[in-house]
Amino acid sequence: MKPKKHVDLIIVGGGPAGMTAAIYAAQANLDTIILEESVTGGLVNSTHTVLNVPSYRKIHGMELMEKMREHVESLVVPIEEICEIESLSLEGEIKIVETDEEIFHSKAIILATGRKPLPLELDTNCDDVHYCAICDGGAYTEKRVLVLGGGNSAFDESLYLLQIGVSALTLIEAQERFFAAETTQAQLLNDPRVEARTGTKLVDICLEAGRLAGAVIEDLATGERETLPVEGIFVFLGQTPNNDLFREQVALSKKGYILADTDMGTNIPGVYGAGDINEKIFRQITTAMGDATVAALSVERYIRNLKGNIS
Repeated sequence: MKPKKHVDLIIVGGGPAGMTAAIYAAQANLDTIILEESVTGGLVNSTHTVLNVPSYRKIHGMELMEKMREHVESLVVPIEEICEIESLSLEGEIKIVETDEEIFHSKAIILATGRKPLPLELDTNCDDVHYCAICDGGAYTEKRVLVLGGGNSAFDESLYLLQIGVSALTLIEAQERFFAAETTQAQLLNDPRVEARTGTKLVDICLEAGRLAGAVIEDLATGERETLPVEGIFVFLGQTPNNDLFREQVALSKKGYILADTDMGTNIPGVYGAGDINEKIFRQITTAMGDATVAALSVERYIRNLKGNIS
């Protein structure tokens, strides 16, 4: 029999949105808990350089998230990491979240589950294909790598790989242009170790004794194929909403993002969305924090009104 715990607010997700919501909720004296399937910080942990958070002209993503977590912990908000959520029951006045170890009951819930990287379409179990340079790049010092993607993540992670000393880096993008910020593009493309190609995709990989030995790429305009000698592949093809837990309960956009109101409320009373999981134009650390601020303040008002109705 799993133990039960009652709280005012459950926050699902421990990225910048989830932790910001926890800070505001704690300051409103709401009994709050964060449930995180991995570790706090989310995708920001894999961001080598953050340049657009006020008060920090430049900071490593992981350092920023560590500082945010310290703030949360100073307010004595429990954080359950590596938490496997088995089910969510969102209808009704009491929300129920069952994990592999406990069952949580709450008056409100904030869904801050963010997004997850799109996987490589090739059917391969190769251990040399990665989705986080900061996590896995250390093994490729003085080695040749291929990076897939043309957005800010691909360029930023490529800069990190250069910093740790890869010998050569090839960047490919299927579209006809790159989409990263111009300053970031200039910084990367001016490095003599970098070769960058647009209109190009990965179509196959070559293995030797179970390890990556090469990557077959194709020019989409000509159909011409070429095998590059590489020892690691890093994939940054975009992200998809992490909505598996609640997509059958919460109203979502066609792309799978939460359709939140201006108060971050969903179609279910007491259920709110915050951060990259919400349907929006821009997804930044600061927009996630803004969503979370509104969501937490809305939760405080919602719970206060519940109490008022009871009395």
